Amino acid sequence: MNEILAKITEYNNVVNSAIWGAFGLILLIGTGVLITLLTKFFQISHIKHWWKNTIGSLFHKDVIGHSKDKKSISPFQALCTALAATIGVGNIAGVAAAIVTGGPGAVFWMWIAAFFGMMTNYAENVLGIYFRKKNADGEWSGGAMYYLRDGLGRVPGYEGMGKFLAALFCVFTLLASFGIGAMGQINKIVVNVESAFKNASLSGVEVFEGVSLYSVILGVILVIIAALITLGGLKRIASFAEKVVPFMVIFFVGGSIILIAINFSSIIPAFKAIFSSAFGIKPAVGGVVGVTISTVIQQGFKRGVFSNEAGLGSSVMVHSNSNIKEPVKQGMWGIFEVFADTMVVCTITALVVLTSGIYDLNTFSLVGDVTDATLVASAFDSVFSFGIGFGSKFVAVAIALFAFTTVLGWDHYGSKAWEYLFGSTTTKIYKVIHLVTIFLGAVLTSTLAWDISDTFNGLMMIPNLIGVVAMSSLVFQITKNYIDRNIKHKTQIKPMLSAYKDIQKEQEKDL
Repeated sequence: MNEILAKITEYNNVVNSAIWGAFGLILLIGTGVLITLLTKFFQISHIKHWWKNTIGSLFHKDVIGHSKDKKSISPFQALCTALAATIGVGNIAGVAAAIVTGGPGAVFWMWIAAFFGMMTNYAENVLGIYFRKKNADGEWSGGAMYYLRDGLGRVPGYEGMGKFLAALFCVFTLLASFGIGAMGQINKIVVNVESAFKNASLSGVEVFEGVSLYSVILGVILVIIAALITLGGLKRIASFAEKVVPFMVIFFVGGSIILIAINFSSIIPAFKAIFSSAFGIKPAVGGVVGVTISTVIQQGFKRGVFSNEAGLGSSVMVHSNSNIKEPVKQGMWGIFEVFADTMVVCTITALVVLTSGIYDLNTFSLVGDVTDATLVASAFDSVFSFGIGFGSKFVAVAIALFAFTTVLGWDHYGSKAWEYLFGSTTTKIYKVIHLVTIFLGAVLTSTLAWDISDTFNGLMMIPNLIGVVAMSSLVFQITKNYIDRNIKHKTQIKPMLSAYKDIQKEQEKDL
């Protein structure tokens, strides 16, 4: 078994290096740059407009209120469900790993990735709404597979390629949903809970080799809770997400701001370290091995995408279920999603680490017996221990909330990929398989699941971004159409709402 795992690890490392090397990073950031240029820096030039139509509209009933259509969800529910999947372990452990491997400068490149990623996510959601269709159950179905099949696939000579890339995207999504969307997240929950809330009587009982009774009990509990939510479909997932996501973000961000405020004298040095090391870390006096600029950039981009998922084509599968009519309006929620995930939550996590004293800003190294896995918990314990390790318990609860909601979001992504491949009547089969992988995540100790998930993330990215780039001119046309009608108030222009005539006609009635 060890030999098999070693071979899998070897092959995975080769594929991972190829995906997240120059080709993948150029494709990822290049797509964001392309959409940014085509839309004339929409994320900046129309910041007041998209801010007003996202976070500024939360008290509008048509945004936050539940949809009368039982087959769709509100824009706010769509955002919360998407954030449930994106704000996860990557926002805590991922940021810590980026800093440990790439130094503080990796945070700078996470910002760069997020800045352009806002427009990549925007384009994905615009295309998602434009090419979405109703399934056999009357629910909206959208995502990269649909704009690859019906968008790229409509271009003469590319019909076969569109269908092939759509199917390939769905296969990678399914595999990723079992890895990053189940095993990896659940494993982090169990490891952190067992570490923060020790129970010798349960941990000391070995159910089978290397697996404690504590892990099994936690796994069963998590499977039961997940089943109660996911088997109820998107409506139940969205209802859970809209209640938990705002709370968990406020919960973590609030505690982090208190910690940063206590260490306020280190805020400026932390930002100096981020900018000064963004283009490579030179060897320190103490003999710390230097980190090349390629490693810093790679870690920043890689962990940034792992956190906000811009470019993967994942969150568009839930955004497409929104009851919103205008593709651009849902695209603006995509911009806000990346902003909230990376510019806010990831930046705050980075400042928690860099201002705590647990990470030495002079030598760019960890202080004491700390690893990237325990870095954020140790930072909180440095202020909030209270003799009982309260800080690490706080982080364990935060990770549990973040990771579990990620599992719920990815359950929807995986079910949509399954639906595309096998039909909507068989999605319960996927949900059962997903529940099994949740339990496996509780009892597995190998980090291989995380490494493979990282690879599948990258594999999802390639067909999705090919589709976004191929249809970038369409994104431009839809954006221009919206701006002319809603910002420049040109009344004689027909709205671009759907690629399909019947849906276009139906949506126009309610616009």
